[in-house]
Amino acid sequence: MKVITGIAALMLMGALLQGCNEEAEVAETILRPVRYMVVEASVKGRTRSFSGISKSVRESRLSFKVGGTIAALPVQLGDQLKAGDLIAALDALGYELQVQQSEASLVQARANARNARANYERVKGLYENANASRNDLDSARANAESANAQQEAAQKSLELARLNLSYTELKAEVDCSISSLDVDLNENITAGTQVARVNCSEELEIEISVSEGIIAAVRQGMKATVGFAAIPGKSFVAEVAEVGASSVGAGSTFPVTVKIMEAHPGLRSGLAAEVALTFGQAGGTKRKLVPLSAVMKGSQGAYVYLATVTADAQVAEVQ
Repeated sequence: MKVITGIAALMLMGALLQGCNEEAEVAETILRPVRYMVVEASVKGRTRSFSGISKSVRESRLSFKVGGTIAALPVQLGDQLKAGDLIAALDALGYELQVQQSEASLVQARANARNARANYERVKGLYENANASRNDLDSARANAESANAQQEAAQKSLELARLNLSYTELKAEVDCSISSLDVDLNENITAGTQVARVNCSEELEIEISVSEGIIAAVRQGMKATVGFAAIPGKSFVAEVAEVGASSVGAGSTFPVTVKIMEAHPGLRSGLAAEVALTFGQAGGTKRKLVPLSAVMKGSQGAYVYLATVTADAQVAEVQ
C-alpha cells in the first residue's frame, strides 16, 4: 500500500479544484435550446359554422287555383320541363258544364237587353207624341238599364267560368325541373294543395339560422365558404345574399341566405351543407394570438415569456 505525502496530497487537491472550476466555467457558457415563435398582429377573427340545406334560387311550389280530381299527371320526379309543358290536370267536366251554363245565361241576358232597349225606344217615341205618360217612360228606361246590367253580369260569369276551366291545367311557366311530386292520379284535392315543387334555376342558395349574438356582424355581400358531405374535399365560394330583419321561432335566431357563387356537376337542391362565416374584429382592431401552451399562470395572473435577441447574439439551435 502506497502512502501519499502531504505535498502530493496538496497537488492532487489543487488539481481537483482546478478541474472543478473549469467544469463550472464550462457549465456557465452552455447554450440551452428553447422553443419559440414569432407573434405578429392580425385582424383575422373567429370562424363560425352553420348547417343548412341547399335549394334553388328560384324554387316554386305549384298548386291548382281550383279543386277537383287529378285526371292527368304526365311528369315524373327529375323531369326537365320547358315553358308551357303540362304538369298535371284536373277532371274538367264540371267546369265545362259551368261554361256552357254561363254561355246560355248570357244569350238569355242579351235577348232581354234587346227587348228592353226596343221597348224603351218605343215608349220614348210615344212620350214625344204625348201618347205615353212620364211614368211609362221612366219605367221603360229603368227596365232597359236593368237588362243591360244583367247582360254585363252574365258576361262576367262566363269569363269567370272560362277562367276556372283554364285553371284545371297546371303548366310550367318557365324552363324548370321537377324536384318533388306530392299528389297521385285520381286523388281529390282542394284549391291551394301543393301538387309539385320545381326548380327554375341552376343557381343554389342555403338558408341558415344565425343567433342574435352575432347577427349584427353579418352583412349582405359578406364572403362565406360552403362544404357538402356529398362532395368531400371541395369547398365552394359563397356570399351572403339576404339578412333577415326579424327573428323566427323561440330561439331568437335570424334567417340568413347564402348564395353559392360556383358551379359544379355534383351540386343540386336538397344537399346538406356546412356554411362557414369568418367574423373579424370590430373596427379592424389588430390583436396578437399565441398558443394556449405558451400562457403561464402565476399569483398575479396569466403571463408569457418574451425572448429578446440582441445584435451580437448567435443561435446555435432552433427546435
